[in-house]
Amino acid sequence: MIDLNFEAVRQVQGMKEQLADVKNAIEQRFNISEYSDNVRPVLLSMSTTMRVCLLVGLSDDKPRDMNEVATITVSKVNEPYPGSFFTKGNIKKILSALIKMRYHNLNVLWESPSQLTKILGCEMLRGREILMRDGALDEWLRFNYAKNGKARITIPALNLHIGTYDNGMDAYLDINNREISNTQMLIAGATGSGKTNLLAVLLQQMRSATVDTAYPVNFLLFDYKGEFSDPTNSSWLELFETDRTAILNPMDKPLPFTPFKDFSDMNDKDIHIYSTTMSKALTSIAVGDARLSTNMDNRLSNAIFDSYKKNNGKPVTFKQILDTYMEGLPEGRIDSVASVLMQMVKVPLFSDEDKIDLVGNSYIINLGRCPKEGVYAKAVMYFVISKLYDICEKMQPQTSDDERYEIRHFSVIDEAHYMLRFDNQPLQDLIKIGRSKGMSIILATQDMKDFKSRRFDFFANVQYPMIMLQQSQDDSVLKDLFGVSGLGLSELKQVISTLRKGELIIKDTSEDLLGLGNVKKYKKIKVSHLI
Repeated sequence: MIDLNFEAVRQVQGMKEQLADVKNAIEQRFNISEYSDNVRPVLLSMSTTMRVCLLVGLSDDKPRDMNEVATITVSKVNEPYPGSFFTKGNIKKILSALIKMRYHNLNVLWESPSQLTKILGCEMLRGREILMRDGALDEWLRFNYAKNGKARITIPALNLHIGTYDNGMDAYLDINNREISNTQMLIAGATGSGKTNLLAVLLQQMRSATVDTAYPVNFLLFDYKGEFSDPTNSSWLELFETDRTAILNPMDKPLPFTPFKDFSDMNDKDIHIYSTTMSKALTSIAVGDARLSTNMDNRLSNAIFDSYKKNNGKPVTFKQILDTYMEGLPEGRIDSVASVLMQMVKVPLFSDEDKIDLVGNSYIINLGRCPKEGVYAKAVMYFVISKLYDICEKMQPQTSDDERYEIRHFSVIDEAHYMLRFDNQPLQDLIKIGRSKGMSIILATQDMKDFKSRRFDFFANVQYPMIMLQQSQDDSVLKDLFGVSGLGLSELKQVISTLRKGELIIKDTSEDLLGLGNVKKYKKIKVSHLI
């Protein structure tokens, strides 16, 4: 039997409003009347509500009528279903079989996306009718209460299954246990080592464990090679419980948020400090470690400050900064700062206002068309991380229970070596304070020595360093990461030199904690093949 094609189907007009009572009824049965500050109520996603109603509707064995299907109206805005709607729990084949079974004796054009869309809508409404009958919802849910009569809500365990050890045992990374000091990860792997697949495994494990819970882990992936954004790899996105609407391409359309702070309710001193910071950032992006003249640096800082004053403290734009900066230059003169600002104006990378929840959802920023060493890629990276840090500062501390910390978000920076070669202060700041807010970082680069920065000790802020196949090895890095020397270092280097694609070495301190003395400080893992 050929499976139905759900890719082209769209949502039905008014379906979310018609299922709102089901959503509320389910939430009421799982939530208690009051919550402490450390526990959030269950909020059922509309996607889950629609999926529940669809399955309940298809469970009904009453005869179907195509006249009933014909009354369904397809959404005028052509809204697709979320990417995970037909893949969560591997239910695509089940849905296909159930739909064909219920409509097997009717004249259905299975190749018609419009007709399939209406059938799905009809079955959801059937499910709603069933669930809203007296006592039906309790019968279908069959949920268990805790002894005190309250539903238990726990933080999901992020014990990521990433592959197998040499002995065949499953390999896990526990990243939100209360005993774990931090959740930052470093990945070093040369081209062809399997680094991209490892990133996909980590994201898939995080998302599948949490997306349908009260504590979803969202992510922001900087896709420098454009692999995750490539249309030919769209099937990857289903693994992360998302779809192509998550992809943002700043070279085609401005990112839907402003990179600049709002100082409407702040004083001039705060704007001065921020203007100085932004001036250093722009010059660092423009010229790296080269030094600008004091006049140019001061002129840029003043231009940012004056732009804010003209804007009454509201977030400014690069165009406003450029115009103000040019007022201080002799007519016709273009210096290096003005040149960079002109590039930022020529290709508007950011919107003038915030239009998305950068942390509350998952996104992939496609930088595949940006020159890796150019201004645009570094600017996107710098200002997006700066935005995440600003959001992080305003967050309440992460929730925790007796066993787990809440993880809210991961920033995943592929090809991070391009971003570690200039003074990226927001990245350092986010790593420093993110742990307490449930905001974490994965840095993936080609060479292990890329993490040895004179500006920031990335090694001291990482829980899981993962070393894959390397073009070269750095003794000082291995000593820092694994705490080895002498014969232990030589043995570790030998193991790394024999790694094959999809294999990695990870730090292991478990035997140290048991006081076993002279033991290996690492474990070898064969990563699950996902993409």
